[in-house]
Amino acid sequence: MKTKGQILLIILTIGLIASCSKEDFLDQTVTTDLNEETVFADSTYTTAFLSDIYTQIGFSSDPDRFSNIFAQAGGLQTASDEAELFNSPSITADLQFVTGTMNSISVTDRPWSLPYSNIRKVNQLLKNLPNTPLSDFRKQRFEGEARFLRAWYYANLLKHYGGVPIVGDTLYTAEDEIPAIRNTYAETVDYIISECDIAAGLLDVVKPAGRQYGRAGAGACLALKSRVLLYAASPLHNGSFYADPYNELLGYPNTDQDRWRLAMEAAQEVMNTGAYQLYFDNDTELGFGFYAIFNANSGQNDVYASSQEITVGTILEKQAGSGAQLEQLFNPPSRNGTGAGGYPYQQTVEAFQMENGLDIENPSSGYNPNNPYENRDPRFYNSIVYDQKLLANGSQAFTPVNIFLGSFNGVPSGQDAIYSGTPTGYYIMKFRNRNISGTDGIGTSQERPLIRYAEILLNFAEARNEYIGPDQEVYDAIELIRERAGLMPYELPTGLSQDEMREVIRNERRVELMFEGHRFWDVRRWNIASETEDRMMKGMEITRNGSSVEYDEIDVRQHIFREAQYFWPIPYDEIAKSPELIQNPNY
Repeated sequence: MKTKGQILLIILTIGLIASCSKEDFLDQTVTTDLNEETVFADSTYTTAFLSDIYTQIGFSSDPDRFSNIFAQAGGLQTASDEAELFNSPSITADLQFVTGTMNSISVTDRPWSLPYSNIRKVNQLLKNLPNTPLSDFRKQRFEGEARFLRAWYYANLLKHYGGVPIVGDTLYTAEDEIPAIRNTYAETVDYIISECDIAAGLLDVVKPAGRQYGRAGAGACLALKSRVLLYAASPLHNGSFYADPYNELLGYPNTDQDRWRLAMEAAQEVMNTGAYQLYFDNDTELGFGFYAIFNANSGQNDVYASSQEITVGTILEKQAGSGAQLEQLFNPPSRNGTGAGGYPYQQTVEAFQMENGLDIENPSSGYNPNNPYENRDPRFYNSIVYDQKLLANGSQAFTPVNIFLGSFNGVPSGQDAIYSGTPTGYYIMKFRNRNISGTDGIGTSQERPLIRYAEILLNFAEARNEYIGPDQEVYDAIELIRERAGLMPYELPTGLSQDEMREVIRNERRVELMFEGHRFWDVRRWNIASETEDRMMKGMEITRNGSSVEYDEIDVRQHIFREAQYFWPIPYDEIAKSPELIQNPNY
């Protein structure tokens, strides 16, 4: 895609400020002093109004979502057991999570205020849409997209807080008394699913392309439905262990195995559209298409947007322009990176199997602790920067990243070394364009996927395994992902029990969706965060002396997890101004 230019939309009387420039359908129109009547009397302004609601769609999984004006920080990857957080002079939200100090006063209000702000914008659009000069076709499409966006933002509220107040189509003003009584978890789920179903019926199954690329189609609606129902069927919510009134606010009071069936069928519905598939490029070095998902560049312009993996393998993306923000966020210092996006833990590295599909603990896997990065799952090489990994380095092309202590090939340890550049011995490889460093002036697409078809296959496999057991369809879904990843052989052992398959699926989610904002929520909905988030996190110290090399596991940080942190606290200011708004437990 080509940048059309930055343009500012200011809607003074209805409180809309578009703060980001976007491309194609997110282009905005220069205006001054517009009111609601003016905006919805003009098709261009109406289009810009809808586009503005998309601009923050990826806020929850933004890899730097905890950054603020005082400090750089990571996202959910550094608030969980995936990666160590950036050493900052400020107290950031990820630090509060890993130290067990999150509370309602210090917590950011963005996960609460941003969705409700955008939900209000949707309600404004839907109220005015019938009277806009748009064609009937575009009115239908805009309604579908708006309803999807409303469901999307409610789904984000649900993940963070459980059941929340549902405002429906009502537009409140500053003079109105806004009800703040929380709807139950079940009511919130039902509302989201209803909106997804209505939106899907208004939109085409074929993924939007061209100037509509990045907008929601029916597939995105069905995929969001799949995600929400999978969460609803999971142990944290499917039979709440909280006392009244939380038993209905944070989940279902009763356990119902049939909820897994609903989740399974929702994922199957996406699969049955035939609109999406995993892309196989038959390149073992790049990981059979996995590389293409994350800002791959093969010398073409805007490869991210045009690659077949993005066309058929992603269902919804976060639109973004050209730049080097992701490269700067994750690159080692020698490649002009800050490291603010986090540093993978040793436990994260060990989640990757060997290329032959066996766990590294398996005596038959071929794992060599004296050469631990050899013959690993190809996704490892596309997700982790380890010692001697070749990375683009400006005019020097691809050169090794020296994370070791000591000296190797006549080169002493430097700024990328453990304790100097990384506290864990690793950097994050995912999201970055492989062919550039973070040098200012060199830009590449900063888009990233929000829903991938691989997630749908994993959703299906998990739900079906829980509802029916590890039948052939469960095997097929997981083995398809493993085949595309480049594992040889990719087939799973036959005769796995339901418990054994559950562990396989959970590890596949961990590896396939790593650093994409899923792990933080997965360990919570599985009700295992008290195990995964409450332990000593490890790193790897590598010492080289000529041809000799030593690998020593080190302690990095003791994570502390409190039961309260299964859910986010509702910001104190919201509780203070609305006494009927029930705070989440243990806050």
